[in-house]
Amino acid sequence: MSTAEETADGEAQPWAEVTPEAARRLLVAAVEAFAERGYHATTTRDIAGRAGMSPAALYIHYKTKEELLHRISRIGHERALGILRTAARREGGATERLADAVSSFVRWHAGGRTTARVVQYELDSLGPEARAEIVALRRQCDAEVRGIIEDGVAAGEFEVLDVRGTTLAVLSLCIDVARWFSTAGPWTPDEVGALYADLVLRMVGARTPPAARE
Repeated sequence: MSTAEETADGEAQPWAEVTPEAARRLLVAAVEAFAERGYHATTTRDIAGRAGMSPAALYIHYKTKEELLHRISRIGHERALGILRTAARREGGATERLADAVSSFVRWHAGGRTTARVVQYELDSLGPEARAEIVALRRQCDAEVRGIIEDGVAAGEFEVLDVRGTTLAVLSLCIDVARWFSTAGPWTPDEVGALYADLVLRMVGARTPPAARE
């Protein structure tokens, strides 16, 4: 499956927001190259070659290799934040919202694993300014999950002694799916999402299993 065809939450991820078409092709090629070779081992020639373009053509759309990584990271983190924010603000109790957040977040990392690996694991390859922007988005992701857990504790749905530490554990568990998930494995993204939602609810001591858990 190519990066352009990867799915998350059952929807195609063709990077449609990236225009013109040549810029999109270069970005898709960069995702594939960064995921396969790592950011530092990838050259602009590698990226251009995968896109079927000349190295000179790359600089028409992106000034540097880091600009490509920055755009991939920003779009990816904005999508991740949107997934978590939607779940956090849906109707229902904290148990239902946390199950929704985890299952959706995991499906995104499994269905779009190539993109997710670059988004989540190449942060330190960015320069200080770009990195600061992405870190701010990551903190917002953290805040959405932490807010759900805090709501659950306040409502008596969860038993959590360290909300901040538990939030870190939950997000780390979800993100790691991008590292190991394979379409050749025994699970679909939906199945892994359901499994992880159940595991996280057990982690926080949820007292009322939601319908999503079934």
